[in-house]
Amino acid sequence: MGGGDDPQRLKKIAAAAYDYENDPRWAEYWSNVLIPPHMASRSDVVDHFKRKFYQRFIDPDFVVDAMSSSSSSQSARPTSSSSATPNDQVRPGSTTRTSGSSATAASNPTSLRWDRQTVQFSVNAWVLVVAILAIVPLVPRSLSNRAYRLSFIGTACSSLFSLYSLYGKPRAWNLQAVQTWFQSVIATKDFIYFIYCLTFVTSNLYLRFALIPILSRALEHVAKFLRRNFSRSSLYRKYLEEPCVWVESNTTTLSILSSQTEIGLGFLLILSLFSWQRNIIQTFMYWQLLKLMYHAPVSAGYHQSVWAKIGRTVNPLVHRYAPFLGTPISAVQRWWFR
Repeated sequence: MGGGDDPQRLKKIAAAAYDYENDPRWAEYWSNVLIPPHMASRSDVVDHFKRKFYQRFIDPDFVVDAMSSSSSSQSARPTSSSSATPNDQVRPGSTTRTSGSSATAASNPTSLRWDRQTVQFSVNAWVLVVAILAIVPLVPRSLSNRAYRLSFIGTACSSLFSLYSLYGKPRAWNLQAVQTWFQSVIATKDFIYFIYCLTFVTSNLYLRFALIPILSRALEHVAKFLRRNFSRSSLYRKYLEEPCVWVESNTTTLSILSSQTEIGLGFLLILSLFSWQRNIIQTFMYWQLLKLMYHAPVSAGYHQSVWAKIGRTVNPLVHRYAPFLGTPISAVQRWWFR
């Protein structure tokens, strides 16, 4: 009987020690878990979903117990989860673990994890305020332009910080190691936003339209942090709970809006080539970025849907009124799908 339980006990230890914070799949999994705000802030609930994540992605044979709802388990589970969380975080910073030093190692990695969340919240809250300042019509033009650039700079810093937190730096500063690291981050949402911000922060064009994806990203980060960390605050419940719940329940709508904006900006940049503010290199680089967004898994679904709608509208018009454009469009499509 005891021998039969032993494998599950070892699996439970392995699940508690797994490094969830450095697994991008965990962040995506947790963002799709829809539970009441007061439940999302409880450590026993988070640990339960971590075990379900471990069962789904790491070890299908791991048995996850049903989450207890009694008050006694609620008071007892945080104690056990606090002993599991340190093991969760010791892995990235150390290659060896000893039971005697687990209490010492517990506070440091946990505080590091909290610092990462707090830094991301602080930067994105600042970006949200500055971006709103940049689009308000009553703000003086010089201040608005400065806020416009600061919005992109803040989002670029946030994306870089997130990339470093999740993927670290290359193991060695040689071509092969850097190439391996680059291939692991090139299709991530943070890398795409970083390049997006660089494209516009270095431009002489002030397209307020380009702030929509920045605002959407900042809203999602701020709402998620507030909901998970301030759900018991009376101020949050009175003023912020409904907006935060709306943002988290409409992330798909915000992603569709962002993808439509990003594609629209590509055509705006093409039109800008006929003005004195034209920038051929920026336009070419941005369309390379749009091509990456079309193929990257994190944004492909939204971008492909928008492009399909454009194709259904434009293709019949081209075939009817401008058939001579068929050859150049086919050449562009070959480059696009390559």
